[in-house]
Amino acid sequence: MSEGGDLEDVVLREQRGPVLWLTLNRPDAGNGMTPALLRQLRDGLEDARIDTGVRVVVITGAGRKFFCVGGEHPELPADLSYATVMPVVDVYQLIDQHPKPVIAAVNGYAVGGGNVLQVMCDITVAAESAILRQVGPMVGSFDAGFGTWYLEDLVGRKRAKQMWFLNEKLSAQRAMEIGLVNEVVSDDDLIEHTQHLAEQIALRGSQALAAVKLSFAARTGGAGGFSRIAHDLLLRHYLETGEAAELHEAFQGRRDPDPSRFSQ
Repeated sequence: MSEGGDLEDVVLREQRGPVLWLTLNRPDAGNGMTPALLRQLRDGLEDARIDTGVRVVVITGAGRKFFCVGGEHPELPADLSYATVMPVVDVYQLIDQHPKPVIAAVNGYAVGGGNVLQVMCDITVAAESAILRQVGPMVGSFDAGFGTWYLEDLVGRKRAKQMWFLNEKLSAQRAMEIGLVNEVVSDDDLIEHTQHLAEQIALRGSQALAAVKLSFAARTGGAGGFSRIAHDLLLRHYLETGEAAELHEAFQGRRDPDPSRFSQ
């Protein structure tokens, strides 16, 4: 897909008729979230809001292996502040409150924040090879609010807790069976099928679609505030506890964590 605007090569934009495709373009890093990627994704969504030529937005990942593996967690800066952390909650809220339908075309692994990203989209089409998973507790992380409340709405409380507690890999077919995604198509048909679906939606009344989205968002609007609180708590968790450090090191080293180091 061709690049547009000033997004360089982190998020690509391509408009196909009434449909704007936003492609996360870090395939060598699992299309993982960084502050720059999230800011550019946010900018693309904001531009789509005011562009009358855009009726539907599609988010996908570059390549055929990764949709998005979530946020990267390098060593946090000493001057940690809102200016230096990833604006992930901003992106989730923007998708939820966007007046235009947003579709996720999941072309591969959707893990952690990447799975939450597709959860937040209005419709998800998944390739047959896609894998969906929450890994937070394996690496000492979590995602409250959007990552839990919205997930519960999709799959039910018991299954949502199971996803968070056991961190199982779900095939695209299984994800569709439990309501996590809407459709599963062959890998080769993902782009064409999603484009066709988006074009069908684009034929509907834009004002009516916006009102429908706002109606859904009104019921769960409290999740945004809770997500921000949880996000701030998570920053303190990463900075001040040995638990997060040990879990992350154990995961990277492919070993079991040592609980005795959690309180250090």
